[in-house]
This record gives sequence, structure tokens and C-alpha cells, in this order.
Amino acid sequence: MPETLPMDRKNNMKYTHLFFDLDHTLWDFDRNAEETLLELYDTHGLENLGVKDFESFVFTYTRNNHELWGAYHRGEIDKAHLRATRFKKTFVDLGLDPGAIPVDFEDEYLRVCPTKTNLFPDAIDVLQYLSSRYQLHLISNGFFEATTTKIRGCDLERYFENIVISETLGVNKPDPAIFEYALSQAGCDKSSCVMIGDSLEADIKGALDYGMDAIFFNPLGKEVPAFVPRQIAALKELKDLL
Repeated sequence: MPETLPMDRKNNMKYTHLFFDLDHTLWDFDRNAEETLLELYDTHGLENLGVKDFESFVFTYTRNNHELWGAYHRGEIDKAHLRATRFKKTFVDLGLDPGAIPVDFEDEYLRVCPTKTNLFPDAIDVLQYLSSRYQLHLISNGFFEATTTKIRGCDLERYFENIVISETLGVNKPDPAIFEYALSQAGCDKSSCVMIGDSLEADIKGALDYGMDAIFFNPLGKEVPAFVPRQIAALKELKDLL
């Protein structure tokens, strides 16, 4: 089981730098995606094309998107493949003829979704609290244009001294090179920092394998493997933990 730190150990943690993931950690990806998909479902009249159930549409897209992002994290596919596949596969899985798939659906999704501003509960309050006590940094496996749109739209730039986006660097978490680069930009060493994120593979195992500490953000209460040192179910727990 992941360790839950007693309060009297809080002050023994010598972190000076905190590294956050963005999607699924601060920016509520699933909520923002669902809002976008609902708009596009209506705009494109998907019910008339044969997608009768919006809930099934969201479920199928979310499953395919998560699988493809996992492959992207592992370096098995590139950006173009991810974007060309996720909606095409979703529509085919739901029984649509490939010729009936709206050709501009992916482009419209990419235009609308990053402009959504739903964050996880207490995100701003927690960042304000922590930024007065630590140096905060962001490491995202997202694409540059979408990631910068999200950050600016939610006014998150002011909390982070450095923002590292994998597409710009050319390497993704969990590759140790992205952590090495982020720490060099921050001017800190492994012992003084911690990675906070939702991806067991990219954020937690990536940081731990590199030699950093890590905190798993687990709002859905997923089963946690033994290698995870600590977990939180809500961002506000960081105010007590750090």
C-alpha cells in the first residue's frame, strides 16, 4: 500500500521544487473533453449518422484516447498517428461506415477542447498556497499548441517558473531525459524535488526510475501498485502533505 505520511513527518520533507503534470492532474481532461464532444455531437448531428447514444460515444472515445496516449507515452506511435486514429477508431467501433465519418471532426475537437477551463477542485487554491512555499514547475506530455492554450486559458502560467512540453523537447515522460532537462532548467537536484501526476507509467514510474520522489494523484481510487510511495485523492491534500 502507498504510504500515508503522518503529520509530524511533514516538516522532514526537504523539497524545494515541485513538478506538476497538467492533463488529468490540474486540467480536468475528461470533463473538458466531454463538454467538447457534446457540442460536436450536436453540431455534426451524430445521432442522425448512427451514433445513437452520447454516453457510449464518450465512453468509446475515452477508452481509445487513453490507449493511444499510453502508446504515445511509450514512444510506440507519433502525434500524427494519435490524431488520425482516435476518432476514426471510435466511429468504426460504434458501427459507422468509414465514409460517413465527419472529416473535420478531429480539427474541430483540437480547436475547441483546449479552450475549456475546467480544473480539478481546489487547483488554483493549492497552487497559490504551494507557490508561496516552493518553486513550481510543469512537465507535460501534451502537444505544444494545445498545452499552451490550456495553460493561458486557465491563467496557470503565473504559478510555474518553468514549463516543459514534451513535443518541444522531442522526448516524453517517462524517458529520463525529460526529467533531466526539467531539473536542469529548474536548477535543482533529484533529492530536493517531487513529481505530482496521475499517470503511473509516465509520471510516477518515470520519476522514480529517474531518482525523483513522486506523489500519485488518484481521484478515481484506482488500485495502486506497490512501487507507488504516496498517493492523494484530492489536490487539497497537498496542503497538508507538503
